[in-house]
Formats: sequence, structure tokens, C-alpha cells
Amino acid sequence: MAPLLRSRSLPPAWRIACIGVLASLPATVVLNWLPNSRATVGGGAMIVGSLIAGSPAATRSVDSGAAGLRAGFLGGSIGLAVFLFRVDTSVAWPLSRVLFWTLAGGIIVCVAPVFGFLSGRIGGWVADAVSTRPQAGTDTT
Repeated sequence: MAPLLRSRSLPPAWRIACIGVLASLPATVVLNWLPNSRATVGGGAMIVGSLIAGSPAATRSVDSGAAGLRAGFLGGSIGLAVFLFRVDTSVAWPLSRVLFWTLAGGIIVCVAPVFGFLSGRIGGWVADAVSTRPQAGTDTT
């Protein structure tokens, strides 16, 4: 009999990033309840999702910056998709407007991972700072 091959569908950094983005959706709704808050789904997934993804990444020996970068990319993609679905397609756009939004969308998708990387590092740092696991060989009394 051939041995069973065990493979996962997603690498650990992507899996943690997806969990962080999904967990950020309720957090973004709660942030929208605050006065004068204009949090968007894409922005919440980019910043809050990366913060959330950085925490389990640091505790599971996955690079928190890598998980945050991927969560930032997903958040930027979600924000761009939300914009594209809200565009009024009944009006013909001139070529200059199409070129502008194509360039702006490309910049959003390129800059969002940077914010995600930084937020993921912050989330990993917070998780390391508040963890109470005793180190091997140290006295905990």
C-alpha cells in the first residue's frame, strides 16, 4: 500500500492571514459604531486583519510580518473589489478616468501589503510582549 500523502491546501502564513482577515470583519463593524468613524471593509481587513494575523503567527513560529503582508494584500484587494462593485456602470467613463483608476488600484494593491506588514509586526510584538509562557530552564516561583 502506498503511504498517504498529507498536504495542506494553504501555507501557514496564508492560512493565518485568511483567519486574520475573516476575524477583522466583526472588529471593523464594531469600529464603525464609534463616533466619527469611517472604517471601510478593505481598510479594516488591511490594518485590523494584519494586527490579528500577527498575533497567532508569532505564537506558532510563523513570521508575523509575512502573515501581515499577506493579510494587507487581501485587505487591499477587498477594498479595490468593493470599489469596483460600487462603480456606476451605466455611465460611460472617458479613457483618462479609466487610466487613473487603473493606476490608483495598482498603487492600492502595492501599498496595502506594506501597511499589513507593519501591522503584522506590531501584532506579533504585542503577542510576544503579553505572552506568559515560562521559558525552559527558568524558575517561575
